Amino acid sequence: MPEHPDYTLADFDFALPPELIAQHPAAERSGARLLDGRGALPADRLVRELPALLQPGDLMVFNDTRVIKARLFGRKASGGAVEALVERILPHNEVLAHLRASKSPKAGSVLRLAEAFDAEVLGRAGPEGELFHLRFPDEPLALLQRHGHVPLPPYIRHADAPEDEARYQTVFAARPGAVAAPTAALHFDEALLQALAARGIRRTQITLHVGAGTFQPVRVERIAEHRMHAEWFEIGSEAVAAIEATRAGGGRIVVVGTTALRALESAARGGTLQAMRGETDIFITPGFRFRVADLLLTNFHLPRSTLLMLVSAFAGMERIRALYRHAIEARYRFFSYGDAMLLQRSVGTID
Repeated sequence: MPEHPDYTLADFDFALPPELIAQHPAAERSGARLLDGRGALPADRLVRELPALLQPGDLMVFNDTRVIKARLFGRKASGGAVEALVERILPHNEVLAHLRASKSPKAGSVLRLAEAFDAEVLGRAGPEGELFHLRFPDEPLALLQRHGHVPLPPYIRHADAPEDEARYQTVFAARPGAVAAPTAALHFDEALLQALAARGIRRTQITLHVGAGTFQPVRVERIAEHRMHAEWFEIGSEAVAAIEATRAGGGRIVVVGTTALRALESAARGGTLQAMRGETDIFITPGFRFRVADLLLTNFHLPRSTLLMLVSAFAGMERIRALYRHAIEARYRFFSYGDAMLLQRSVGTID
């Protein structure tokens, strides 16, 4: 089957009641609901029940990226308002950022950000010039930590608050660089991680710095014409060794989140999983042949989104449609602060 069959956006659409879009996280991370979608019928559970749903010898793969306070508000020299979302940190105190302004600033102009520092506009960047190349006066991560805001997704309607600084971050976040959280991993707290370890379920970590492109709508009707955004990832030799040892011992690879899944399958495109770092613009749609993941823990995704296409590729389109119908009927909470689902790789997607 071709990797991008002739699907259209309508194949990945569904009606979602807006009140099911979670605006705040569950009171406890592992207290979120979990839709177990592996069996013939969906089963309603809680995330904290996960250890009983997995087997000793399984390996969980997490994304250890850390969300940076990437959103800045400021003004152009003319006085016009500007909003910056830093997408990528570069050497020499430079960044690539999305800018929202009534009129795009030109190269050579200066932006006053957070009423605290000036950033010089160096020019445009990105495949279609969608990013702005800026130079900060000091180390960007330090400036963002002092003056930036948590880059909440566009469907969360409230301004960022102290709750978001704590909860829009995984408990094991280690490597700064993401502008969106690996949301399936937000459900894990220390008690759950300890319970998984006690059950004989091991874990390893890889990195993919989630970009703002994850929220960009698909603007073409034919899926095959969509161009994916690129994100930086790294898979170390320790993670590769852990996955190989798990396979050799008969265990399963349980991937936590679509970001970790994209990184793993990017590094296995040559046929076997390799330690590597670099950019990936992998686009996973039904027909994709998976090489690494056996199970996937994931949140619920936007209609007509590339992530809905990915989970449809993993578990099968009809199964995903049925699970989403059940989730809506059962009033599950959707998107970044919402509930989770556990999926098994469809036999037809194994390479």
